[in-house]
Parts: sequence; structure tokens; C-alpha cells
Amino acid sequence: MASTTAQVCDHGRMRARYAVPLGITAAGAAGLAYAAGFEVRSFRLRRVTVPVLPPGMRPLRVLQVSDIHMVGGQRKKQRWLQSLAGLRPDFVINTGDNLSDPEGVPETLDALGPLMRFPGAYVFGSNDYYGPKLRNPARYLIEKATGRHGLNGNTPVVGAIHNPWEELRDGFDEAGWVDLTNTRGRLKIDGREIALTGLDDPHIKRDRYAEVAGGPVADADFSMAVVHAPYLRVLDAFTADRYPLILAGHTHGGQLCIPFYGALVTNCDIDTGRVKGLSTHRAGGHRSYLHVSAGCGTNRYTPVRFACPPEATLLTLVARD
Repeated sequence: MASTTAQVCDHGRMRARYAVPLGITAAGAAGLAYAAGFEVRSFRLRRVTVPVLPPGMRPLRVLQVSDIHMVGGQRKKQRWLQSLAGLRPDFVINTGDNLSDPEGVPETLDALGPLMRFPGAYVFGSNDYYGPKLRNPARYLIEKATGRHGLNGNTPVVGAIHNPWEELRDGFDEAGWVDLTNTRGRLKIDGREIALTGLDDPHIKRDRYAEVAGGPVADADFSMAVVHAPYLRVLDAFTADRYPLILAGHTHGGQLCIPFYGALVTNCDIDTGRVKGLSTHRAGGHRSYLHVSAGCGTNRYTPVRFACPPEATLLTLVARD
């Protein structure tokens, strides 16, 4: 009898011993299924009001799209991007990383086609120039501790995959969108001159601020800055030059976040508190508004999002007090 009782107790302890890890495994599998099967396709529109226009100036509605990372066959993403034209923005800003597939240019241009009927401007990100490579997803978290950045891992190396970014550029240019690659440009919106200053991607050290330094021009009604990756050196430069608004992407909002806590990494040197949405940046005694888009895609080899749904943003710019 004692032996039987001991065996029952042993079996109970064995069940308890394995119940916790099995429960964790099941929860992890469920979370992965949600992140890869639902949330990554749960597209959202963020709406933000930013008081940056000169006093008395009528509001401007700016649609920011970022980090599309188009892969062939992503029909739901394409239809959602096309539907954003129904917002009828005054102009569109594309903050880069449109591609995650060398064959993705036609589908990207098709998805953005309705938006390209509106005035717009763009910068490119590393994924527009270089295709992604398969790598260990665990490095996404490890690099936070080591101080290295790069969920996408696209710093150019020998043997990097060349994306046909020239075709993408030609499609944007043909539609009349303004190329802001280390240069300045302008849009005329309802009789108002909007001056734009852009940089190439700081994530792969293609930014050349010296070529655009000097701050907003005096003869424009409003000036703003555009860059793909919100590295501090770039934010400091734009802010010190007194740009009232900076738009960026790149971070994917952290991509894998913890509910009620937020992002673990940013994929650059900005802090996690500003990994997405509207915030401010201070440098040189001045302050700029910063909006970082969480983007609407992922690298093709890490097609998951958790507690960070894909998004585009409609920014309503209004007069400052």
C-alpha cells in the first residue's frame, strides 16, 4: 500500500514538473501563431495632430507610409495600401524600405499607384538597396545587449543582394514624387510652398548632412525634414537647424513588443520610448517634433509582429500657438 502511494506521489510530482514548461511552450506557440498569422496582417491607421505650422496657416494632411517590405503575393497589404487613397491627403511622404524581395517592385508600384496620384516625396532605406539575408532571429534581442543594431542586417557587404531600386525610383519620379536623397525639394499644395529636406539612410551610413545643412529656407510657407532611420546624429542635426518636424521610419515600432511594457529594441540608437509615434527631440537649444512610423511590413525572414500592428499614419499639421 505504501509503495502504491509513493508511486502515485511520484507520478504527481512528474506531472507537476513538466506542466510548467509544457504550458510555456504552448503559450509561446500560440503567441507565435498570433504574431505570424494575424497581427502581421492587422493593418491600422494612426492619426496624429501636430502643432507645427505658422500661425494662421490652414491645416495640412500628410499621409506617411513606411517599411512596406513588399514580398510577392502580399495581396492584403497591397489592397490596404491602395485603400489609403480614400483618405485624400494633401501629400504623401514615403520614408523607405519599400522592398523585401528583388521581384517586388511591380507589386509595390501597383500598391502605391492610387497614392501616387497625390503630391509626394520619398527617401530610401537599406532594404530598397539591398535584399535581406536569412539570419538567426535571436540576434534581434542579442544585439540590444551588445550595442549592435540591425534586425534586418542589411549593412552592405561583399555578396549583398542588389535590389532594383532604380526601377522603384523611376516609378516614383514618373508619378511626380520628389526624390529627397541627400537633397532638398518642394511641393506646392493649394498655393502653399512646402519645403522638404531629406537624407539617404543613416543605417548604412549613406546620409550626407553637409549637403543639405543650413535649415529651413525663408521663402517657403513651411519646412520639414525626412529620413528613413532616426539615428541621433541626424535628429540632432535637423533639430539644431530648427526644422519643426522630422518624419522617419525604420524601427518597425520594435516589431516584437511586450504588452503594457513596449519595445525591447529600436534597430538604431534612439531610445525605446520613442520607437514609434509622435514625440519631441531637443538639440542645440531647439526642439523638433519627431514622428516615427512603425511601418506596415517586416523583413521577409522575420514575418512576425507582436503587440505592434502594422500601420500608416495620417498626420494633421495645424498652426502652432
